Amino acid sequence: MSIGIIGSGALGSNLARALARKGISATISNSRGPESLASLIQEFGPSIKAGTVQEAAGADIVIAAIRWTDVEKVFSRLPAWNGRIVVDATNPVEFLDPNSADAKDPSNPLAAYGIKAVDLGDKQSSEVFSQFVPGARVVKAFNHNDVAALSNPDVAGGRHVLFYSGDDAAAKAEVRKLIEGTGFFPVDLGSLEVGGRLATLPFGALAAHNFIKI
Repeated sequence: MSIGIIGSGALGSNLARALARKGISATISNSRGPESLASLIQEFGPSIKAGTVQEAAGADIVIAAIRWTDVEKVFSRLPAWNGRIVVDATNPVEFLDPNSADAKDPSNPLAAYGIKAVDLGDKQSSEVFSQFVPGARVVKAFNHNDVAALSNPDVAGGRHVLFYSGDDAAAKAEVRKLIEGTGFFPVDLGSLEVGGRLATLPFGALAAHNFIKI
């Protein structure tokens, strides 16, 4: 299956590195265009190519590696998904300007980390995300840990654990293969309603825990 990555920040670039280490082909994109990715592509090697957002979005498996605040703007402009797989690697947080009042808000327990949680009411984030990719089969993955964990699957004599969840068994099986193919240890958390809540930053019970399979 072809793979597209939308977003070339810390998450998108580290995902591309993880794929490149195993020689897995993918197209990475950002809002600035393929030319802005020239130095990264040189680093990644021949298995990763730069493309437009539209080109990356045409893959069989598309990974959303962008900030939550950009999700609607980016994905609402893309064509029909027609049953293709979209991996929701986002987390419902807003990054704060360090000089803003929000960054100094004593009522925000995450202010020290430069973020604040986005209020989604009683919805889990992939439920909201799915509204912007109608017709896609959404799987939640690659979001629950620090992106640095993607730099190397092997650690302390074992492998980093990556959680995934979703409501479509076939889509989950493809994402599991992708996780295994990059050398990580996949753990299925069940449906989006259950697994999404457990593994979504900042307040998911399993979020930010660096589990290792020995």
